[in-house]
Amino acid sequence: MHAPELVIRGRRVVTENSVGPASVHVTRGYISSISIFEDVPAGCELIEAAPDSIVMPGLVDTHVHVNEPGRTDWEGFATATRAAAAGGVTTIVDMPLNSIPATTTLDGLKAKLAAASGKCLVDVAFWGGVVPGNTGELAKLWEAGVVGFKCFLVHSGVDEFPNVTEEDLRAAMPELARLGATLIVHAELPGPIEAACGQTSEGKIERTYEVFLRSRPRAAENEAVELMIRLSRETGCRVHIVHLSSAEALPTLREAKAAGVLITAETCPHYLYFGAEEIPDRATEFKCCPPIREHENREELWDALRDGTIDMVVSDHSPCPPEMKLPEPGDFTKAWGGISSLQLRLPVMWTEAKKRGFTLTDIARWMGREPAKLAGVSKRKGKIAIGNDADFVVFDPETEFVLDAERLHYRHRVSPYVGERLAGVVKETYVRGRCVFADGEFPGEPAGKEYRL
Repeated sequence: MHAPELVIRGRRVVTENSVGPASVHVTRGYISSISIFEDVPAGCELIEAAPDSIVMPGLVDTHVHVNEPGRTDWEGFATATRAAAAGGVTTIVDMPLNSIPATTTLDGLKAKLAAASGKCLVDVAFWGGVVPGNTGELAKLWEAGVVGFKCFLVHSGVDEFPNVTEEDLRAAMPELARLGATLIVHAELPGPIEAACGQTSEGKIERTYEVFLRSRPRAAENEAVELMIRLSRETGCRVHIVHLSSAEALPTLREAKAAGVLITAETCPHYLYFGAEEIPDRATEFKCCPPIREHENREELWDALRDGTIDMVVSDHSPCPPEMKLPEPGDFTKAWGGISSLQLRLPVMWTEAKKRGFTLTDIARWMGREPAKLAGVSKRKGKIAIGNDADFVVFDPETEFVLDAERLHYRHRVSPYVGERLAGVVKETYVRGRCVFADGEFPGEPAGKEYRL
């Protein structure tokens, strides 16, 4: 048994089962014990959180589009992981698309690993991709360490990651079930979208959000969720619905989970913070797919977090160069769909969660423990527990700030949250006992690990 080298302590430490005074002992980057506040062995480095701060588990974000290699001008590992560290995120899981090559083959994963090497401030894991015809690659990717697989049921936005049909899923899902791998699904079906778009004027510049919202109807999500429940039942493949925005799909999900279907779901901060009614014309920074829906829909998503129908909240950080958002002419039809919020998930969620009576224990579960479980890294990540990595965020929950774009650390400082008053400031972030962010600075060299199962 090695003696601890570091103790981090605070008056409010969020562990698995409680919030209270504690000293967390760190040995060789792991949590070796959790003790009473006063227990600090001689010779240890001591980090003490301010009395009004919270020591929380480092957050895990399982839905991040880093885009390197191939589209590093959109986002890269260096900038993405700086933003993560500034947001209290100690582990990200990179999506398999928007990079070139996509992570749909073993060679694609090798290119991704090479691109990430030596650039990451936080730890990074990787999703593989399911596309038509790549079932033979799935076992190779799984054995190489991807944490699961992503597919789209509708066009992904990039041609090198085509969407799958039910026939493709019937080929891939039995193989994923055999491997024990989770399939995460962009759950919108093209039929309802094509029908809705057929009612709009082709080629016309659409500057109003309402027209865009009608073009991505709830039916596209609702029917996709029904399909994935049916296929999960038939194949035994574990399924996870990403970025759920339609509250109409919640009863179906709730019933399936109660019946033992292997299905989970996530939503994102923008669906829980904004409402369609308040989005101005031309404000394409709000465009994402599926779209931000109405206030009433938003409150039903919050209720689903409360009752566990929705398991977690992740960012779906999907950046692009500012010109791809088409700020002029403000065309919602042609602008890139994606919201960059990797750095902002904690203050955005805390701002809204506390209004509804939720606690920081809820935040730690939605944004740490459950995403870690989804990615299969819960024995190392997502909670302050003996044996886990010494990943912490020191968070001041009381201080408020108005978001200035200059505070943002990802590559392009475009965000619908600019100008919003948010509650809670990340003071420090630690990855395996190393400080990677402190009061706006990034001490030390990038030493994040490329995590593989």
